[in-house]
Amino acid sequence: MNIHEYQGKELLRRYGVAVLDGHVAWTAEEAVEAAKKLPGPVYVVKSQIHAGGRGAGRFKEDPNGKGGVRVVKSVEEVKAAAEAMIGKTLVTKQTGAAGKLVSRVYVEDGCDIKRELYLSLLVDRDTSRIVIMASTEGGMEIEEVAEHHPEKILKVAVDPASGVSGFHARKLAFGLGLEGKQVAAFTKFVTAMYTAFIELDCAIVEINPLVVTGAGDVVALDAKVSFDDNALFRHKDLEALRDDSEMDPKELDATKNDLNYVALDGEIGCMVNGAGLAMSTMDIIKLYGSSPANFLDVGGTATAERVTEAFRIITSDANVKAILVNIFGGIAKCDMIATGVVQAAKNLTLSVPLVVRLEGTNVELGKKILAESGLKIIPADNLADAAEKVVRAVKGAN
Repeated sequence: MNIHEYQGKELLRRYGVAVLDGHVAWTAEEAVEAAKKLPGPVYVVKSQIHAGGRGAGRFKEDPNGKGGVRVVKSVEEVKAAAEAMIGKTLVTKQTGAAGKLVSRVYVEDGCDIKRELYLSLLVDRDTSRIVIMASTEGGMEIEEVAEHHPEKILKVAVDPASGVSGFHARKLAFGLGLEGKQVAAFTKFVTAMYTAFIELDCAIVEINPLVVTGAGDVVALDAKVSFDDNALFRHKDLEALRDDSEMDPKELDATKNDLNYVALDGEIGCMVNGAGLAMSTMDIIKLYGSSPANFLDVGGTATAERVTEAFRIITSDANVKAILVNIFGGIAKCDMIATGVVQAAKNLTLSVPLVVRLEGTNVELGKKILAESGLKIIPADNLADAAEKVVRAVKGAN
């Protein structure tokens, strides 16, 4: 689950992470009041959306104007910047052409920036540890740095048994070229950030840029915080920070129905049980010459009702030209899945080709239910057969 910059900064502040003073505003008038609470005379007005590249982005309503992050030098300019952002659609490299509607802005105190750095914490599945990443290339997307200047990315892995120590931070600080009081400030910053990461069950915390001020302080100029969805049950306060307007409607619908769904830009809708099988299904669709419209894992305890909801979400995507159901029956038995597929196909009146591959517990009974349904369901014997048939069906539809 992602949250806005201002929400992330408020959480990090509670753990002692150095952030600038700022206030969220939903209207231009509120932005003025927010600015009056800050010392000034320099303010930064930031569009709040779940996407990076806001400063370089452009508004659909004013494509030749300024971006979604603006430095201003008076309260009057704060108001003008807020009016130019709130209620407008910001398009960045990460939003796609559709952009995202800006419903609020964050008015923040100005900062004397001497250097811009990069810092993040994330879970490294290769080492089963939290890795702290840092780079001198602050302000740049870390993917670009990794591609063009991999030698400028510094990493240290933290053993979960012992936790973060001063030497982790100092190793990074010296690698970044920090000196004197900057090293101590950076060490305090990293330690506080690690504590927040652990206690809040984060998936990633990214500070880009992390700035060194003229006074030698280390401050988070931006903050991207994302949480592990599987841990939200013990963080009801964090779950309340979710902004439903930032989510794809289909993904939001799936969340409410306990389905794991991610919208993609392909043409074959996928309904699979198990994340690994879902990834394999997507890969083989690409191998056979098409592309998946979604990742959808109905889980090991799928019921007929959840299968019906899954179909409804898949078919709400206008780009879907065919559906592939790929089920390995275990806890979710094949006959139960087959019943759900038939029920969904009848209730939703499917108008696109449907290919179903079943394997596992009660597979013969499941195939019998599909065969006797009277529906135009295309059976498949294995995953390769299923992929070939669904891609052929799509190409025939095109």
